[in-house]
Formats: sequence, structure tokens, C-alpha cells
Amino acid sequence: MKKCENCNSQFSWSKIFKSFWWTYKPIKCDNCGTKHKITIFGRFTFGALTTLPILIFTNFLSPFNNVFMTIGIGILILIVGCLFTPYVVQYKEAL
Repeated sequence: MKKCENCNSQFSWSKIFKSFWWTYKPIKCDNCGTKHKITIFGRFTFGALTTLPILIFTNFLSPFNNVFMTIGIGILILIVGCLFTPYVVQYKEAL
């Protein structure tokens, strides 16, 4: 899990996860108040872990002839990717 660059305090999973949605909001450290924003590489990582597996599965790897089953598995892959992203995205201290 990511930590504050200033005081080395660890961010919670839910705080990082909530910062992803809609506008990539900065994370404020609860301990020292330093703001951290997601890096460009972190944004690409988030996109790659959520949408890329769905596209690969639905277009190339889907063994199902049923569209609804393919979409259901794609949504499941999306959920797993979203739950994993707070562990791998990168943040830096906002200036």
C-alpha cells in the first residue's frame, strides 16, 4: 500500500480507491496534511488494469457463444481489476 512521502504514514485502501473515480482526486495525508496526486503512469496503470483485460477477454479469449455470459465475465474482470489497482498505482506529492 502507498505511503505519504512526507511522514511515511500509510494510506488506507478505501482512501486510494475513492480517489480514482471521476477526477482522480488528490489524497490528503491524515497525519501531516500533505496532498498527493496520482502520476500519469498511475493513471495509465489504472486504465490498463481495468479496461485492457476486459477488451482482451471479450474480443479474443471469450469461449462463450452467449453475449450475456461474455459481458458478465467482463464485468467480473473489471471488478477484480478495480479492487487490485490501489496496490499498484503511483502517487507523488502535490506541489
